[in-house]
Amino acid sequence: MHVVAVAWIFVVVLMALAEGTSTQGTWLGAFFTLLLYGVLPLSIVLYVMGTPMRRRARQRAEATSAPDVSSNPDSSSHAAGDPLAAEREKP
Repeated sequence: MHVVAVAWIFVVVLMALAEGTSTQGTWLGAFFTLLLYGVLPLSIVLYVMGTPMRRRARQRAEATSAPDVSSNPDSSSHAAGDPLAAEREKP
């Protein structure tokens, strides 16, 4: 994935360089070529392609930080008490 990103940036830098040094081109146009053909689309593609890796890392972090309730049921941070509300009696 990173090889394709580096190759794409190389092509876009050459496009921007060609536009900046051309007799009809400007350096401002070269900057926008670099920005709109290189940085913006590549950042979007790398973000989308990295989503599964971020999801796996998040799940791995949640799995390691979750307490093991099956071995000790009283290890939770909830207050102990009767799970049912007391029945109200009439005076």
